Amino acid sequence: MKIKPIIIVPGQQKSIFFEIFFKSLKLYKSKSPLILITSRELLISKMKKYNFKKNLRILNINNLQKTYLNNKMLNVINVNLNTLKTKKTLPTNSHVLKCFKTAFKLLESGITDKFINGPINKNQILKKKFLGVTEFISKHFKIKNSAMLIYNRDLSVCPLTTHLPLKLVSKKINKKLIISKVNLIDNFYKRNFGFKPKIAVTGLNPHCESVLNFNEDKKIVDPSIKILKKKGYKIYGPFPADTLFLRQNRKKYNVILGMYHDQVLTPIKTLKEYDAINITLGLPFYRISPDHGPNEKMINKKLSNPLSLIKAIKFLDQR
Repeated sequence: MKIKPIIIVPGQQKSIFFEIFFKSLKLYKSKSPLILITSRELLISKMKKYNFKKNLRILNINNLQKTYLNNKMLNVINVNLNTLKTKKTLPTNSHVLKCFKTAFKLLESGITDKFINGPINKNQILKKKFLGVTEFISKHFKIKNSAMLIYNRDLSVCPLTTHLPLKLVSKKINKKLIISKVNLIDNFYKRNFGFKPKIAVTGLNPHCESVLNFNEDKKIVDPSIKILKKKGYKIYGPFPADTLFLRQNRKKYNVILGMYHDQVLTPIKTLKEYDAINITLGLPFYRISPDHGPNEKMINKKLSNPLSLIKAIKFLDQR
């Protein structure tokens, strides 16, 4: 059976992506052909900077259906950089978005269903039009129900809300949202691993208690869990978030669904560090991002850990 290629968009230039990408290729040989969508000029400059040597193959996007791809070369779709008045060629926001849209075109063509993107600064690239890349991609493909799963084989987490300011989180939580996220998680595990996951749900408030008359954990979270249990989901909670991640508690579950971003991403990154990948659920293809940001403070230090990107490529190799 022909192995589908993995499409990769590096993201913004001011990030550690190229460093960890080259490290990944040295440490792990992908079974799937890799198609990098970027500027050829930028790629060559980064290869020189990080002393990485590999033969490049520039692809024609219009003939890609008929092109034989292999994993011995680094396949590249060249997206030209914008030339600035200073006569320097640097990636701009529009260039990064053009790389994404080129990837979308390939995904829509059916050439592959495997996509990895490097990190971006959401405020700079997306101009605050989207909460994050998950929402940006979902909007393009007209997907109303998607979810961010930070996946690790032993324990994964999913935030019910993503990059919302804390003061807006309680306004966003509702039964429909909880049920839809749980359904996406359940379908993902059944499709990819052949079993129904055990899902624990955190409460919103400390200890699932509130001094206010309206307690979201009693009025929204708990009733949602009862509905899902009746439908056959293996779901439990709500649990206080401050103790759910203790070893004797977390080992009982495959996934922890939290009410907001940092409630579950902080503990999973503390526990697993780079041994996790960000998967968008609900899309008609696999979209993965290494579980780190641009990390501009680490640029040029050559000390960044490539494990998350290696895990992303390995995951797609098995699909």
